[in-house]
Formats: sequence, structure tokens, C-alpha cells
Amino acid sequence: METLLMSGKERKRMAVMVDVKKGNLSIAGAGRLMGVCYRQAKRIWHRYKRRGDKGLVHGGRGKPGARRKGAEVKRKVLARYAERYPDFGPTLAAEHLKQEGLEVDHETLRRWLMDKGAWSVGRRRQKHRSWRERKECFGQMVQLDGSHHDWFEGRRAKAVLMVMVDDATNWTGARFSEEETTAAAYDVLDDWIQEHGVPCSLYVDRDSIYRCERTATVAEQVAGQEPQTQFGRAMVQLGVELILANSPQAKGRVERRNGLLQDRLVKAMRLEGIKDLASANTFLAKKFLPALNGKFTVVARSPADVHQRATGKLVEVLSWEETRVVAKDWTVAWNRRWFQINAEHERMSLVGRAVTVRRLRSGALQLLNGDKKLFWNELPQRPVPVKPEPRRVGRIALIKPKEEHPWRHSSVGAGANFWRKEKARGAAVKRARHQAATASGKPPLRSGFPTAVAA
Repeated sequence: METLLMSGKERKRMAVMVDVKKGNLSIAGAGRLMGVCYRQAKRIWHRYKRRGDKGLVHGGRGKPGARRKGAEVKRKVLARYAERYPDFGPTLAAEHLKQEGLEVDHETLRRWLMDKGAWSVGRRRQKHRSWRERKECFGQMVQLDGSHHDWFEGRRAKAVLMVMVDDATNWTGARFSEEETTAAAYDVLDDWIQEHGVPCSLYVDRDSIYRCERTATVAEQVAGQEPQTQFGRAMVQLGVELILANSPQAKGRVERRNGLLQDRLVKAMRLEGIKDLASANTFLAKKFLPALNGKFTVVARSPADVHQRATGKLVEVLSWEETRVVAKDWTVAWNRRWFQINAEHERMSLVGRAVTVRRLRSGALQLLNGDKKLFWNELPQRPVPVKPEPRRVGRIALIKPKEEHPWRHSSVGAGANFWRKEKARGAAVKRARHQAATASGKPPLRSGFPTAVAA
């Protein structure tokens, strides 16, 4: 066998054996140089004397391994892969094949597929990024993102998966929704808080759900506050720091988890035949996420769990709040609906004051004055304004004449509109006289009339 097929270790042994053969080195010294005992050094020397350089090459090189898979197993694995998992990666396919009783290492499967031409290795062009160390404690920072994908592969309309990943441990929570909205973010955060508690901070992108685009009002500028979205307002009430990422790569843990879910979760739901959101969320919570977290969760540097208890009722915090002003008839108008505040709040003198209309995720409404909840009834239609009673001079009622009354056409009862028109007409006459005087070439008289033009 040619020496070019030797490993680095065997080449070093060949150099040592050459010195032993020349008499420059003893077998004991050769053993110390090769890192073996004296008896093993003698065995190597005897093999070298009998077979030369070939005696230094490992005897199993070029021969099939003793633990290799049989040809029948290889045929079954490749046939099952082509039948059920044609677009699965070797690692994921090996996990599913193991559940079916066809156990094969993922690297072995990868090598078989590459030999067959069913798998290829591609390399992406890399861009330099600065590494950020994980947070120290569980719950110190949680990354939140919505992943838009054809999760059901045409079995139903497209949906969005709201994903939360703990930065310290990679613990994952997720929930399907129709669209990426404030309600969808509330739902997945509610599930997380119910299971673990309130995290210290949330790392999100710059979507309009989390970042307010409008300019601050005068009241907000006076108070030194930034304009907030409904989600941002809820996070302030919960005591959660909302961190906005400047790029998708900044929150890379949740982005990479999205890629893993778009591969594994899609194929898992295909095998289960799931085609609606309710079944998908049940499958996520009871089967897929426990297995995923058991496999890909890492241990945090600190054993402390820094999640906190939610202050107040969580269902009321994760809601929508708007400010409205109470009318003189003690009604509040909101979204083309009208609410009558009960008379028991008369001592609060709410007319002209601002109250808060809170809409819960269930659709229920609450009216609040500060932290106090008000009692109210919804009106079937818009309240008709009550006409005030006419003023009286003795027994005579002062009634405002209608538009068609003759008094309206006199100079006394004409009103502001009549005199406004009269002033406009007079100003027009003056302008016309001024233009006529300027055209004659002589200055106008003090009376405003034009000067006589010479014949």
C-alpha cells in the first residue's frame, strides 16, 4: 500500500521504524516516541519487518465496518424515505424513521441520500454579525415574533404563528392566529403568563402593533410621554420593558426558531392531517411543543426564574382602552354606540369629564372613571337632544320665529346673515367706484364717487 494512504499517526510511526531499522533508535525508545508500551512497540516493529510500510496501516482500512447497516435495511430506509418523507432533512427524517422502527443515524442517512443524489449540501453567503451573549436568567428577556407561512400547505387558508422564545433557555411558546394583530399578540402572551408568569422584557420588531407612528398629543408632550399602542400601554401596566429590534437578525433566536417550526411543524401537521386552527393549537400545546422544548431547551447560566406575578386582572390589562368625554345628558359615545351612565354616579359630576372605555378580548365593555368602574346601560339609538323650554317675560313665551316668518325678511329680524350680505354688497360697490375713478385718470372724491370725465 502506498504511503500516501497513511494517516498522520502512521506516517510518524514509519519515520520511527526507519530509525529503528537503521539502528539509530532502540525499540524501547521508539515506544516512548510513539506513546505506546514496550510490548506494543515490539508488535509494531515485527509487523514492519514482515510487511514493510503496509504493516503500519490499520488492518480495517478499506473494509466494511462491523456495525454497518445491512443492504436490506438500507433498501427499506430509502424506500420509506422516498414514500413518506421526500422533503424531510436527514436529521428530522431519522427521528421519524426511528418512531417507525427503522433506526438509522442521521449522518448515515445523509450519506446514503447524497450517494443516491436525493440530498445536496448548499452553503449560504454569510454576513458579519456581532455575537450577543444569552441572558442569564429564565424570563429575563423573551423574544416575540409572528411567522407568516403556508402552515397547512393548502389544506386551509394561510395563517400566522405567534412565537415566543426565552433568550436564556430557548423555551418556546406558540399559538396560531388568522393574522398578526394586537389580539393575536395578547393571546400568545396570555398563554405564556398563565404558564410561567410575567417576563421582565419583551424583544419585538418594529411592527405597528408594538410601535406607535402618530405624533404625541399636547397632553402627552406636557407630561413627557411618548405615544403608545394598545400593546405598549398594556406592557406599561404589567411592568414589562418593551425593546424594539433594529433588524430581524437582532432577535435571531426567535427567527431561527421560526425556521425550525416552518420545517418540523409543517411536516408534523401534514402527518397528523390537521386542517383547522383549533386542532393545530391543541396539537401544539399538548404534543408538539412539549417534545420540542424537551429536545432543544438549554440550561440557563443562573437557576433563578425572574418571572413575576401579574398585577391586576390579566384579562383587563390585555385589552383596548380609549378616552371619551361625558355629554351633558350623561351619555358616552363610542364606535357608533351610546351608553347612558346611571344616576347613582351623580355625585361624581362626570359631565364634561373624560372617562375610559375598555373593550376586553371577549367583546365585553367597561366604563371607568380612573380606577372606578361605572354602571351604565347601552341605548338602542343615538339620543335625541332635548329642546330647552322657551324663555318667558311674565306670561308671554319668547319663541324664536321660524325662517319663513315675515319678521325674518325685515331689517330688524333679518339676523346676522342679512347684514353680512349687506356689508359685502356695499364693499363691492366701493371697489367698483374706485376702479372707475382710477380709469378716468383723476383721484376719486372724498365721497367715494368718481370725478367727472371731461368731454
